[in-house]
Amino acid sequence: MPTITNPILPGYHPDPSILRVGDDYYIATSTFEWFPGVQIHHSKDLQNWKLLTYPLTRTSQLDMIGNINSGGVWAPCLSYSDGVFYLIYTDVKSRSGAFKDTHNYLVTAENISGPWSEPVYLNSSGFDPSLYHEEDGSKWLVNMIWDHRKGTNSFAGIALQQFSPEENKLVGPIKNIFKGTELGLTEAPHIYKRNGYYYLVTAEGGTGYEHAVTVARSTHLSGPYEVDPENPILTSDKQESYLQKAGHGSIVETPDGEWYMAHLCGRPVKEGNCILGRETALQKCRWTDDGWLRIEGGPHPQTAIEVTFTNENNVKPETFRDDFSSDELSLHWNALRRPFTDDWLSLKERPGYLRLKGQESMNSLHRQSLLARRLETFQAEVETGIAFQPEHFQQMAGLIFYYDTDDYVYLRITHHEEKGLILGIIRSKHGVYDELLEEEISLPEQDYYHLKAVLDHERLSFYYSLDGEKWELVKKEMDISHLSDDDADLIRFTGTFIGLCAQDLSGQQKPADFDYFLYKELH
Repeated sequence: MPTITNPILPGYHPDPSILRVGDDYYIATSTFEWFPGVQIHHSKDLQNWKLLTYPLTRTSQLDMIGNINSGGVWAPCLSYSDGVFYLIYTDVKSRSGAFKDTHNYLVTAENISGPWSEPVYLNSSGFDPSLYHEEDGSKWLVNMIWDHRKGTNSFAGIALQQFSPEENKLVGPIKNIFKGTELGLTEAPHIYKRNGYYYLVTAEGGTGYEHAVTVARSTHLSGPYEVDPENPILTSDKQESYLQKAGHGSIVETPDGEWYMAHLCGRPVKEGNCILGRETALQKCRWTDDGWLRIEGGPHPQTAIEVTFTNENNVKPETFRDDFSSDELSLHWNALRRPFTDDWLSLKERPGYLRLKGQESMNSLHRQSLLARRLETFQAEVETGIAFQPEHFQQMAGLIFYYDTDDYVYLRITHHEEKGLILGIIRSKHGVYDELLEEEISLPEQDYYHLKAVLDHERLSFYYSLDGEKWELVKKEMDISHLSDDDADLIRFTGTFIGLCAQDLSGQQKPADFDYFLYKELH
């Protein structure tokens, strides 16, 4: 019998919202400060998943300039009713200290690939919004409530309010329908109806190693909700679990009446650090005779689960190469906080090359010229070719492994007033700047250089070449385990990206031209 191997979406793909429409399955995941907003993957068989689209492609839908690290799009919810797809999402503007500014929006589309509508503002009372479609046609929004007051439970419960499609706004009273269990940190609500019960599926325990999925049910939408006596129904509270951090679940029924739960997870490499970020896994479920949801095999995540159907036509490739010969960027590319616009990126100014016009520093929350893709494996080789002639030490370009403005490792070409063109490594660890080479490498003046990185779990090695054939070691086996959710004082939520970038801190926008980008998984 064929099996599903977890995680089904490796690398940074957190907070999955799973949906079936006909024979098609979709998963929407959080994208935080990365643009475009919300990834939607598609599958016909629950085994093989392909990145399909991004609904939030315009600044009118998602304006993240200045958004904090791990702000932006939190926990989207994808649903479908009467021929229309609904996507609910949060744009988080601040999250440190007592307050969280969390603005919730709705966009719709008749086709999953778009076009998606302009956003409808909903509320800002908390994050993780979800839309429930009642059998009578009414629609109801649930989201966690954030309480900033001293001495209170910050995760104050789950708010329920009706949404009016005719008026495009929330209407009627707001009710706190569930205040959570003793696990605390109640968030990520989704409501499902089955056999006369409303099931409220929530995440609890926090999104780290105590993460869990809990369930409560009621015969009335507005409660009161009875807590599952065997909660949590999914968690990774066993040290030997391959998939850690299991939680934030959503469920789906197949045409044959089988049930599955999509949930996030993490796989640590060193001292509990998950450099790939929080990933998406899938578990098979069953319903007990007394109407409670259970995970097949017990409440801990399974690495492999058997399925009764398969489709071998949608297999994800293990190598991604972009020669920048198209007028459009691949779906795998993302930018920080802003769309792909001609003022910083071009595929046309030098045909066959990606041109990045140097702008702000790696510390900027505004206008970085950085194009990157997710790291989705622990062993990989990454390579690029770059044409770049900096004239000043404030002009830099190269290959970067990036988590956020505090943590990155950057192999960059720049100019030194005495040495000319040089190659070196910049590292930021917990916000502390460093240059890792005792003496930076002098480069001969030529039109073109090759840069390469080889990753083995948390160990990263950088190389360069003048001809693309003979490679010279720059630095061997740097520890990049700080590129993770787990290695900072303030909890973070994204994952490692591999990218191309250019900076011009003088404001002259010196361009760097990249000929190709190769990402090869080695496992």
